[in-house]
Amino acid sequence: MAATRLSMRKIRETLRLKWAQGLSHRQAARSCGIGRGTVSDYVLRARSAGLTCWKQVEGLSDVDLERRLFPSSLRVAGRRARPLPDWAEVHQELKRKSVTLSLLWEEYKSVQPEGYEYSRFCELYGEWSGRLAVCLRQEHKAGEKLFVDYSGQTVDVVNPSTGEAREAQVFVAVLGASSYAYAEATWTQDLQDWTDSHRRAFEFFDGVTELVIPDNLKSGVLKPCRYEPDINPTYNDLAQHYGTAVLPARVRKPRDKAKVEAGVLLVERWILACLRNRTFFSLAELNAEIRRLLDKLNSRPMQVLKLSRRELYERLDRPALKPLPAQAYVYGEWSKARVSIDYHVEIERHYYSVPYQLVKKQLDVRVRSHSVECFHKGQRVAVHVRSWFAGRHTTVREHMPKAHQAYLEWTPQRLIQWARQTGPATAGVVDAIMSSRAHPQQGFRPCLGLLRLGKTYSPLRLEAACRRALALGSTSYKTVKSILEKHLEHQPLPAKRPHTPPLDHGNIRGADYYAETHTGDAPC
Repeated sequence: MAATRLSMRKIRETLRLKWAQGLSHRQAARSCGIGRGTVSDYVLRARSAGLTCWKQVEGLSDVDLERRLFPSSLRVAGRRARPLPDWAEVHQELKRKSVTLSLLWEEYKSVQPEGYEYSRFCELYGEWSGRLAVCLRQEHKAGEKLFVDYSGQTVDVVNPSTGEAREAQVFVAVLGASSYAYAEATWTQDLQDWTDSHRRAFEFFDGVTELVIPDNLKSGVLKPCRYEPDINPTYNDLAQHYGTAVLPARVRKPRDKAKVEAGVLLVERWILACLRNRTFFSLAELNAEIRRLLDKLNSRPMQVLKLSRRELYERLDRPALKPLPAQAYVYGEWSKARVSIDYHVEIERHYYSVPYQLVKKQLDVRVRSHSVECFHKGQRVAVHVRSWFAGRHTTVREHMPKAHQAYLEWTPQRLIQWARQTGPATAGVVDAIMSSRAHPQQGFRPCLGLLRLGKTYSPLRLEAACRRALALGSTSYKTVKSILEKHLEHQPLPAKRPHTPPLDHGNIRGADYYAETHTGDAPC
């Protein structure tokens, strides 16, 4: 085998150290990082070629020196050329799980017994793969990674009624092994659009990858971290539903997301650039055109591999993708809520019951478009139909304690007795609030709020305000609070209108007149 360019430089340096510097075999070997036997071989070859001093070697080119030191390489070069494998095919096969160069070389030798040996096979593949783009040189196994991000460019969508233009964001997803791409336009980059775009991307690919690689977008990653990023709970919920894992790209590590950046660049060049002179009047119209150009992009052969992204997808990624779950993901936002003493949690100003044993516990709550789910330590403890009525209660009877008297010592009688410490008027308002609820426990929260007003405004003012509320016939927390805020508790009540007796006058017909039956024209 002919010496490589690197070895020729080392041979030339070895001969320079021996003949120009006068070093021993041991010293030359240590300086060049080779063995003493190799130094002896180089010197012996040079002397056999008639070279005895450094000046003779210095005047020769690498090709001439190689020809004189390794004359057998000429005979090797004159032999019939050995068959080369299809390097593009080798490159794609390496993306399959558990496929190695050693296995592919054995398959190559079984078909071409006169082919290259393993070391030369690896060298030639390395030279071929070195000509690929950086992002293509990354090894992405089939079905392993999906890269997602938003394009930096937006597309204007014009409201046909007002003529106002609104910017639409462009979501891009790219499969690692095949570079098969998906793109769509959404109004925002918020959490719901972000997760819905993932759902539609999985449906487009007809499967799910093992990993999803996003950039550190706020919608997906609450707090970027090199070692343990804080994933948004809703985004993590989507990943669990589809059986995948979220692995955000490292901060300031562009190679982690090179695949999607290349995909974004392709979408901008081959899709968005083509739409630059178009005017769109709806998001659906824009997405229909994006899908048409996307199909064209995925069907375009790539320059180096000579295969389209769609062909690679059918060959590599599609067979390796995990199947979609039976039900599509339904968007839901996660939050935390603490259970009040009335065993209800407040979600968007509505109150939902949970088992009374969880009073004062903090729960994880998932709010979806039609449901509210409550979780304690990962276990779902309550589920309700979502209600849009503010200030109302949704209560499940099974969540109530069997004996309210034993329920953490909180009973309507205890609240009324507590209110009597402030005054009879305060106790009367508490009793009225309790009586107005279908379940007394639904009155706990407003009664506690009422009693806390005594700490803010003093018990004397609270008692006076409750007395006024009872006189007005409006016994609610909001009424008492308003009286205190406006300092009306000591103001005189509005005078009642005196009762006016019915008038008795000859010109007044009275009710009996209209009860009679009249015929003919009405009197003038």
